Amino acid sequence: MEFLTQIIDTIYENFFDPKKRVFVGYLLSAILISFLWLCIVKKKNLAECFHKIFDKNIFFSKSAKADYFLFIINIIILMFLSPVLITQLAIATVVFEYLHSQTLLMPINSDSHYQFLIPYFFTITYFVLDDLTKFITHALMHKIPVLWEIHKTHHSARTLTPITIFRTHPLEGVIFVIRSALTQGVVIALFYYIYGDNITFITVLGANLMSFWFHLLGSNLRHSHIWINYWNWLEKIFISPAQHQIHHSIKKEHHNKNFGVTFAIWDYVFGTLCTSKDNEVRKFGIAENEHKYEHNILYLYISPFIGIYKIISKYILSRFQNTNKKTFIIKN
Repeated sequence: MEFLTQIIDTIYENFFDPKKRVFVGYLLSAILISFLWLCIVKKKNLAECFHKIFDKNIFFSKSAKADYFLFIINIIILMFLSPVLITQLAIATVVFEYLHSQTLLMPINSDSHYQFLIPYFFTITYFVLDDLTKFITHALMHKIPVLWEIHKTHHSARTLTPITIFRTHPLEGVIFVIRSALTQGVVIALFYYIYGDNITFITVLGANLMSFWFHLLGSNLRHSHIWINYWNWLEKIFISPAQHQIHHSIKKEHHNKNFGVTFAIWDYVFGTLCTSKDNEVRKFGIAENEHKYEHNILYLYISPFIGIYKIISKYILSRFQNTNKKTFIIKN
C-alpha cells in the first residue's frame, strides 16, 4: 500500500510541482499559446482551434498510449534506481574539496554593492551550462551507436504529446540523471567556493527563474502536433517547437538536427541547426526496420539490449577476423 502511495505521489508531483516539465500550469499555458497561435496567425475559429489542439487521433493513438504506459512504468523503475544513483551533493562535495586543494582559482571578496547580482549570475550560469550539457549528451546519444540504441526508444513515437518527453528507456533516464547531477554539482561547488554562501537560485514558485519562463512560454509544445515556428533569425538563438518537431521527423534530411533544448546557438555553432523555413514535418518516428514494434511496451524495454548486443557482437567478430587475417599474413 505504501508503495502504491509513493507512485501516486510521484505522478501527482509531476503535474503539480512547478519544477516539473508537465506542471499543470505549463500545460495550460501551452494550450493558451496554441489557441492564440491558431486564432491569430492561422486565422482559425475557436471550434477549429479546439478540435486541432485536442485531436483525439493524437491523444488516443497507439503511440500516445504507449507513452502513458512508459510514463507510469518508468516512475516505478526509477523509484528503485534513484537510491543508488550519484547525487549533485556528492559531486559538489568532491569538486568543492578539489578546489580547496588548488591555487589557480581562488575565492573573491565581492563588492557588497554588487552582491545582489550574484544569485542572478548563478541562476543564469546554471541554466546555460545545464542546457549545454543537455545538448552534448543528446548529440552523443545520436552519434554513438550504443547510445542511439537506447535513445531511439524516444524517437520511435509516431505522434507527439507533452507526455512523449517521458517516452524514454530507463537507461536513458539514468544517463540524464547523472548528467544533471554532474552539471549541478560542478556549478554549485564552483560558485560556493568563489562567492561563499551568498549564492542562491532566483526562483518562481520554487522553480529556477529561467526554467519557469522556458516552460511557461511553451516548452510542452515541442512534443506536440501544433506547428509553432519563430522568425528565422530567432530560430538561430532559441529552439522553436517546430524545430524540435523537425528533430523528430522521419525524413533523412532532418536526422541529427536540432539537438538543443532551449538555445539553438549550440546547433548553430556545431552545424546541426535546421530552421523551420520550408521544413514542415508531416510524419514523426524512425524507419520501421529500426523499430518494428514501437507500440509494444515489452519490446520498447528489451530492444535497446538486443541492439547493444548486436553492436558488441559485431565489433568482437570484426576484431577476431582482423586478428586471424593478420596471423595468416604473418605465417605466410
